[in-house]
Amino acid sequence: MPRYGIAIDTTKCIGCHSCRVACQNQQGLEYNQSFNWIKEKERGKFPSFAKEFVPLQCNQCENAPCQRVCPTGAIYTSPEGVVLVHKERCVGCKYCIEACPYKVRTVDHHEGIVVKCWFCIDLVRAGGEPACVTTCPTQVRIFGDLDDPGSRISRFIATHRAEPLRPDLGTRPRIFYKRS
Repeated sequence: MPRYGIAIDTTKCIGCHSCRVACQNQQGLEYNQSFNWIKEKERGKFPSFAKEFVPLQCNQCENAPCQRVCPTGAIYTSPEGVVLVHKERCVGCKYCIEACPYKVRTVDHHEGIVVKCWFCIDLVRAGGEPACVTTCPTQVRIFGDLDDPGSRISRFIATHRAEPLRPDLGTRPRIFYKRS
C-alpha cells in the first residue's frame, strides 16, 4: 500500500491561488472556505526585497494531534496514510482545530462539522492526483508514494533536502517544503 505525500517547491509558487480555487471546486466548498491557503512572507529590504509564497494545507501527520484529541473517534488514518474525518461521527467540538499546530482545519458551517484537506483521495484511488497538484501552472506540488525511493516525490525530497514545517513538533507530516 502506498504512503502518500506532497512536496512543495516554494521557489516556484507565484501566489496565483489556482490550487485553492481547484480545491474549492473539487470539494464543493464556498468561496470563503478552503483546504488550501497561501501564506505570503516578505524577505529583505528595498532594493533587495522579495516575496515568498508558502502553500499550506493539512500536513497528513503520521502522529496527528487532531486525531488524538477527537472525543468521538471521527478522525482516522486511511491505509494510504491520509488523515480523514468520518462526517457522521464529528460533533463539531473543534478540539481538532485547536490541536492542529499548522492551523489548517476549517468548519463547514452548514453541516456544523470540521473539514480539512483529504488529498482528494477519491481522485487518487481512481488513478489521479489531488486537484491542487494538477491545476498548478508552475507545478509547485509533487504528489506521490513516499515509500517508493524511485518515485518523483522521493527523489525531489532527497535532491532538494525538502523538509516538513516544524519537524520539532514530532507530528511527522507528509508535506515537505523546498524553501528559498
